[in-house]
Amino acid sequence: MLILDEEFWNSRYENGYTGWDLGSPSPPLYQYLCQIESKEIEVLIPGAGNGYEVVAALELGIKNVHLLDIALTPIVQFLKSNPLFPKSQVHHQDFFDHEGKYDLILEQTFFCALDPSLRSSYAKKMHHLLKPAGKLVGVLFDREFAGGPPLGGTAKEYQAYFLPYFKIEKFEPCYNSVGPRKGSELFMIMKRLDV
Repeated sequence: MLILDEEFWNSRYENGYTGWDLGSPSPPLYQYLCQIESKEIEVLIPGAGNGYEVVAALELGIKNVHLLDIALTPIVQFLKSNPLFPKSQVHHQDFFDHEGKYDLILEQTFFCALDPSLRSSYAKKMHHLLKPAGKLVGVLFDREFAGGPPLGGTAKEYQAYFLPYFKIEKFEPCYNSVGPRKGSELFMIMKRLDV
């Protein structure tokens, strides 16, 4: 099992090994956020890093957006850049220790940062964190990587983790990935099941 703890992720940020960081919101997630009509929903972005999707949600009028990351380094930087952001909506902790209830959870590079042995636990925890009829929306890699993280896989493999907990509304090749990721991402929309 890979040890991907706070020390590991802080080191990646401090040394600039952040190949997953797009420097802006992920286009698929940004376009999804743009379509949200109810601005009162509660949103969680786990493994949010530098918080580009958090800022995008705020700019679109979604105020109840929560940033969660195990690494303190990107959180400190985010708060420097966004000093008015409510501290109560910033969570410096392990995802699996987090408690809360959300209408929407956005997935952007977090799943692929976890050791694959945690994927079933990830799906179960996502179910736990979502309100009834809540949605898990995001992007997963549709390819394998040597070493890692990131850690990839296939749509069939991923769906096996989610099917006990979610109704899959969309799970398909992503048409609006950023250039370097074109052809290697899946876009998913999944609705929480009452199990």
